[in-house]
Amino acid sequence: MTITTTTHLNFRGDARAALEHNRDVFGGELTIATYGDAGPVEDPAETDLVLWGQVLSDEGFHVMAFDVPAARPWDAGTDAFYVSVRGASVEEISSRWERLAAAPGATVLVPLAPSPWAPLYGMVRDPFGVTWVLDVAAPYAG
Repeated sequence: MTITTTTHLNFRGDARAALEHNRDVFGGELTIATYGDAGPVEDPAETDLVLWGQVLSDEGFHVMAFDVPAARPWDAGTDAFYVSVRGASVEEISSRWERLAAAPGATVLVPLAPSPWAPLYGMVRDPFGVTWVLDVAAPYAG
């Protein structure tokens, strides 16, 4: 048996745009099921919102997201989580970094550069408020 973990992002109305952005950055297949796809909805304004969505790439990138319905409390929080993307090469991480950092509304929190623990490390907040930590995997020398 294999156990995997997947980051699940919660939004209020931005899940589709965030998933499309993730697909554009990391590649892979985008799957979206709306509240309307699941049947009748309490609030017609939520018919086309994302009940469940994911981006899954052949390289192993996987993220899920949904739109929290208006009937449920929700707070985006501040730094409540980071999504860590760790790659095997400088080229692999640099190309993802360039796409994340170039998005309109993105904020570079820590520029992508060598660090004491990794050949490259950086943090960027995307236009949807998600903080991404990107680095190149290096053996632990502790």
